[in-house]
Amino acid sequence: MSDGDWFAPKRFGYGAGLPIAWQGWAILIGYLAILFGLERMIRAQHPAVFVTLVLIVTGALIVVAARHTRGGWRWRWRWWSED
Repeated sequence: MSDGDWFAPKRFGYGAGLPIAWQGWAILIGYLAILFGLERMIRAQHPAVFVTLVLIVTGALIVVAARHTRGGWRWRWRWWSED
């Protein structure tokens, strides 16, 4: 694992799997906390604002995970890892 790898690649499909470093776990827990906080604060009063903020936060998580996934994001055809 290099210093920049926070997430493992998915074994099949495209994208990142589970975190493999404390930074990845911190990002994931922070993401879930933000979603929970947004839901508790503004979902009922302003659904459009809620959806917009969820899309922004999710986009940020995707960007961070894509930059810090071991081997990058690419399609993986096999269920076993060759990386």
